[in-house]
Amino acid sequence: MSEPNGGTFDVVILGGGSGGYAAALRAAQLDLTVALIEKDKLGGTCLHRGCIPTKALLHAGEVADQTRESEQFGVKAELIGVDMAGVNAYKNGVVSRLFKGLQGLVNGSKKITLVSGAGKLVGPDTIEVDGARYTGRNIILATGSYSRTIPGLEIDGQRVISSEHALELDRVPASAIVLGGGVIGVEFASAWKSFGVDVTVVEALPRLVAAEDEESSKALERAFRKRGIGFKVGKPFEKVEHTDSGVKVTIAGGEVLEAELLLVAVGRGPTTANLGYEEQGVRLDRGFVLTDERLRTGVGNIFAVGDIVPGLQLAHRGFQQGIFVAEEIAGLNPAVIDEDGIPRVTYSDPELASVGLTEAKAKEKYGADKVKTYNYNLGGNGKSQILKTAGFVKLVRVEDGPVVGVHMVGARVGELIGEAQLIFNWEAYPAEVAQLVHAHPTQGEALGEAHLALAGKPLHAHA
Repeated sequence: MSEPNGGTFDVVILGGGSGGYAAALRAAQLDLTVALIEKDKLGGTCLHRGCIPTKALLHAGEVADQTRESEQFGVKAELIGVDMAGVNAYKNGVVSRLFKGLQGLVNGSKKITLVSGAGKLVGPDTIEVDGARYTGRNIILATGSYSRTIPGLEIDGQRVISSEHALELDRVPASAIVLGGGVIGVEFASAWKSFGVDVTVVEALPRLVAAEDEESSKALERAFRKRGIGFKVGKPFEKVEHTDSGVKVTIAGGEVLEAELLLVAVGRGPTTANLGYEEQGVRLDRGFVLTDERLRTGVGNIFAVGDIVPGLQLAHRGFQQGIFVAEEIAGLNPAVIDEDGIPRVTYSDPELASVGLTEAKAKEKYGADKVKTYNYNLGGNGKSQILKTAGFVKLVRVEDGPVVGVHMVGARVGELIGEAQLIFNWEAYPAEVAQLVHAHPTQGEALGEAHLALAGKPLHAHA
């Protein structure tokens, strides 16, 4: 239901993205009255400008690649071209259906009042929207993030673009430079290459997807080389100039790259400026809202969730935090979320999926002599051979202890992360996982085989 005139509620939520709407739905289930304030569209960045549309783009790219390469499977097909209008219609159709479903859930709840407009925190228990005041016995800040740039680099939306602009392109550019080799950068580079774009990724850090395990980064770099995706690592950006046909980018060392477009994918910043947070005593650090482990800000009953809280900027993290805070407010005393136990997926080709600690982090935490790893090559996995994908499942364990990290590279490995997060979050020992039966032929067997090997009984693998 909708009510634009203010009022008092059990919970007032600023932001209707993954964190905000999850908090609203869970709070309503728990019989709390909710005002959910959103200035744009329910679903936020993830649904409209992030996870969902980018993955649709990547799937369209996968279809293009499969068509192009179909003969290796004995199927004769010809790729005539990529119609961006058609790709965008498909992508927007997916977003639209999910958006309608979400609107139905929120509007169907008698406990949730949806407020359209830009809100501002004006008291420890009050958010103001267009002059109307919404008072909450509890406040949840869930204002999300925006595409960052770097000082001196202006995004014009034409030749120098952000991920939001990249999702609305009406043509396939001939060439592109992607500034940033993190998740967003490598996903766009991967999709564009599938569409036939000549792509180069520029990354200041020493490797692509530097937050992942080093072996995963190396595997992705090998795959990108094979696919003809250029990348320059350890090369900070210096300047960009416009040319008649596009852009000229200078990177460290004086090297100059030219392309039709420059995509700036250097991460996302927290949307917290000019929202009244600091004026009400909410502590910020580089724009991020500081909270305790129970997501309290320390000011009244103000909580914060999602991308504005330091940590992984992932929709499913915000979603889980929203549920956690709703349950905390309702007095259910939920278990604190273990940030290491949140699964991570990069949807490039090949995919990267991980949960828990990298090998380096595990050695830092437990000592190098206490950490054992095992790398199971997908070459021994039947379904991976059928899919013609390469990669691995890498396990990190503590000696005589549980598995503390799972790192996977290969087509569709993102679909295996559910089991991997159970293994990590339930602190399973390799011998315990080795007892489980994995269906054949599936890529899930690779997880089973890796644990068999780490438990000392390798079958389709060399110890």
